[in-house]
Amino acid sequence: MPGDARDSDRILAEARRSLVTQRAGGRRVATRASIGRRSAQLKREHLLARLKRALFAIAAVVVATMGAGLVLNGIGLGGLFLAVLAAVVIGGVLLSYPRMAVPDREQLAQGSLRAIVGNTELWLETQRPALPAPAVRLVDQIGVQLDALGLQLDRIGQDQPGTAEIRKLVGEDLPGLVSTYTSIPAHLRAEPRAGGSTPDQALTESLGRISGEIDSVTRQLASGPIDALAIKARYLDYKYGGALEDQSGDPASG
Repeated sequence: MPGDARDSDRILAEARRSLVTQRAGGRRVATRASIGRRSAQLKREHLLARLKRALFAIAAVVVATMGAGLVLNGIGLGGLFLAVLAAVVIGGVLLSYPRMAVPDREQLAQGSLRAIVGNTELWLETQRPALPAPAVRLVDQIGVQLDALGLQLDRIGQDQPGTAEIRKLVGEDLPGLVSTYTSIPAHLRAEPRAGGSTPDQALTESLGRISGEIDSVTRQLASGPIDALAIKARYLDYKYGGALEDQSGDPASG
């Protein structure tokens, strides 16, 4: 009987998660979308590279067909059909393959900070189908935050103080948290543990803390330009503000 009760609770919990997912538009749609601009850019670059290879191969088939026609004094309708078929097949294969390779979790912390942000976004997208709905929403939010963080990292460069901690947060801590969760058997993720919370809840809470930390780091990195902009605005107001007011109040100017 206790086992039957646990199974019933698990089934109900999975049904609730499925209902939330369907109300949100379904997890399948969320999985296809990019969570950030950098991962979307990597996908576009990969697709463009495949398109170039396919066009080059089709052009090679056309040139080879024309050359064969000149040498053989025509290839006939059958030869033309085979050439078109070859172009279609080769182009289709090269447009579909190779699939875009997603880095392993152990590789995410390697490379430049720009690469770490983009690769982590790609990796997180592949993990979304295994996550509960609240965690999926947080992952999507983190994707937007990683884009904002990436812009600040591009500005400050690779060797500034604090970049090692950012590298660890984005390339190690965040993927490590998600990987630990996905290593738990699916039927155990909604069961309360000794502390009273479920792995689903623990994951969501931890992702929320990481989201807050990424936002805090981004704000710290942006504080310099924000302060500089405020100083510049005060300077311009001091230099030109009074002159503009004098001109607007001068009767001769009307």
